[in-house]
Amino acid sequence: MTNISRRGLLGGAAALGAASALPGVAFGADYPSRPVQVIVPWGAGGGTDATGRIIASILEKQLGQPFNVVNRTGGSGVVGHSAIANAKPDGYTIGLITVEITMMHYAGLTDLTPANYTPLGMVNADSPGVTVSAKAPYKNIKDLADAIKSSKPGALKASGTGQGGIWHLALIGWLRAMGLEANHVTWVPSEGAAPAMQDLVAGGVDIVTASLPEARAMTDAGRAVSLATMGSAREGLFPDLPTLKESIGVEYSLETWRGLAGPKGMPTDVAATLEEAVAAVYNSSDYQEFMKGRGFGLRYMDASAYGTFMERADKSMGETMKAAGLAR
Repeated sequence: MTNISRRGLLGGAAALGAASALPGVAFGADYPSRPVQVIVPWGAGGGTDATGRIIASILEKQLGQPFNVVNRTGGSGVVGHSAIANAKPDGYTIGLITVEITMMHYAGLTDLTPANYTPLGMVNADSPGVTVSAKAPYKNIKDLADAIKSSKPGALKASGTGQGGIWHLALIGWLRAMGLEANHVTWVPSEGAAPAMQDLVAGGVDIVTASLPEARAMTDAGRAVSLATMGSAREGLFPDLPTLKESIGVEYSLETWRGLAGPKGMPTDVAATLEEAVAAVYNSSDYQEFMKGRGFGLRYMDASAYGTFMERADKSMGETMKAAGLAR
């Protein structure tokens, strides 16, 4: 369990005075009057941890109390997500919930769903790209799609994460959108995008479906080529890569995402304070520069839109996992 605080940098009274001058941030009557715990369901050093820590540091500046990041790992995300959902709904325990909340209950790992939370705002989304070796004969995503369609089932191999992970589901969703079976391309499990990219350039697999920033080291080195994004729009850092819809007419997109939330049943005024603070965090230069510098996708939704988005994402993920035989 890891904690972070910036008490030494910001005195409570001084920070509150500075925060009250920030436009657009409303304050609940006495909230926050003490430190707030920010739970991150994934390990220190990862993308969710980094995102949680920059958000917490900016929230401290805005709201005048320490926002302490606590990593609660285990159970493929279940432990941390449960800690957020089961906390007292008073605003003093919030956390980052991730796309896995739409997957874990279908896999039989937990009963938790997006309905167990008070959404406060989406702060990040990353879409998988479609990446091939620089030695591959495919000049564009249409060439690859045509090769997949004309290949025998199992002839081509893909990787990017473990069996049933989000990047595996990205491939399955794309295959189904093209009218193919979920196993038409053989999935080769890996411990993540980095080893999958190594396998790609070594010739062990033909395709990697992982986020574009994860493939960037190999593409910048000229050893791999990203052909498209599976996002609903082009990525800001990769404006030349088309979406599947605009390049081959396939109506399919998928995103990993992160957003702030608290337990279900939070007081309305407290939730409103946090929602406005999260919006201010997202629009701050500190947050924008941090995320862009690390290649993380920037995507914001307010609390209402985020709640609706999660409901739809949950339904879509269920359909994909059932088609893949990964739902229990």
